[in-house]
This record gives sequence, structure tokens and C-alpha cells, in this order.
Amino acid sequence: MTTTTSQQELFRFLEDRFACAQACAACAQASALRASLVEPDGRDHQELVRRKGIMCAEVCDATCRVLSEESAMDETGIRAQLEWCRTVCLECAHVFDKQPGAEESAAACRACAQACTDFIATLR
Repeated sequence: MTTTTSQQELFRFLEDRFACAQACAACAQASALRASLVEPDGRDHQELVRRKGIMCAEVCDATCRVLSEESAMDETGIRAQLEWCRTVCLECAHVFDKQPGAEESAAACRACAQACTDFIATLR
């Protein structure tokens, strides 16, 4: 591997990390907003939307912090965090799909899941 190649890989890694952190922040915001629009005493599906939205926001926020800060987490820990985030985002998107008016929130969750997938690929 040449120095240029390793520098290009490093730049790509950092770009993917930043894109993933941005997607996590956008998803956290969309999920929190969606959760806040649901009545706390709503029917079962409404409660599921609220709980998934809150959980997605929290996981995305935590993932964003891991990616944005200099943490002591090693590659295995970062990979686990990204996989957890991806799974929660896809679950949340699935729940949002069944909620009228939640299309943008579902799309933000899917974009975040894809960003996590893309970033995980740079770790291999």
C-alpha cells in the first residue's frame, strides 16, 4: 500500500464516518419529532410509534457521539454500535411506514441505516 492509497483510504474513512454521524443526527431529530407528535395515551400502534421513535433518537444520538468524539472505543465497539444503530433505524422505519405522515421520518431512518452499513464496510 502506498502512502497516497493509505491517505485516500483515511479520507474515505473520515468522510464515511462524518456522513454516518450526520445521518444519525438527522434520524435522531426526525425520530424525536415524530415521537413528540404522538399522543402519549394513544392506541397500541401509537404507543409503538412513540417508543420506537424515542429509542431510535437515543441510539442515533449515542452513535453520533461515538463517531463525533475521540472515544476510547475500539473498532469492535464502533462496529457493534453501528450495527445496533442500523438495526434500530430499520425497525423504526418499518413502524413509521404504518404511520400516516411519517414518510420523511422513515426515510431519515433508512438513510441512517444505509450510512451505518456504508461505514461498517470501511471497517472491514
